[in-house]
Amino acid sequence: MDTKHRILDEALTLFSQKGYANVYVGEIAEKVGIKAPSLYKHYKNKQAIFDAIIDEMNKRYEAQAGMLNINGMNPSVDASVYSNISDDRLVEIGIGLFLYFLHDDYTCRFRKILTIEQFHNQEFSKIYSSQYVDGPISYQKMLFQLLMANGEFISADVDVMTLQFYAPIYMLLTLCDREPDREAEALKLLEKHFRQFSKIYGGAQ
Repeated sequence: MDTKHRILDEALTLFSQKGYANVYVGEIAEKVGIKAPSLYKHYKNKQAIFDAIIDEMNKRYEAQAGMLNINGMNPSVDASVYSNISDDRLVEIGIGLFLYFLHDDYTCRFRKILTIEQFHNQEFSKIYSSQYVDGPISYQKMLFQLLMANGEFISADVDVMTLQFYAPIYMLLTLCDREPDREAEALKLLEKHFRQFSKIYGGAQ
């Protein structure tokens, strides 16, 4: 791992352990094994480090989505993937993404930071909403609109449809964050959720 990525990794760990506000650039540098002036050659300040952490997390998500043969960011691209998709394939993608968010160490540490900091920092609260509410809902809403327009889904209130799809996923993710021993239970519920959702809204097929 090169120095730039070591800085991000150590900063992410410190942020998740102590909170963003309680970590100083010199402390990050010490963990990496370099002096603060050397760190500034890579990132101009702590905010730049945090921004780079977000970029890195998004790159990791895109790579994971690619492994599942979806784009994961562009609903227009993914509409063809979900066109006439089998229930088994829908479960495979849904469970695959859920397990990634639940177990990827980088993503877990990042979610821990936002979970804690959202109550102390308005900017972090906005980032949390963007990452785990607004972003996923926007993507899924547009995807469902495209599937309805193509006759793949029955006509329905897309806002309610999106909430019905995403809310259980988010709820079970946060449940497993708090109680890891309930993962098997969550996965069984998720599979039922995906299959029932497809049955209800995929009635146009």
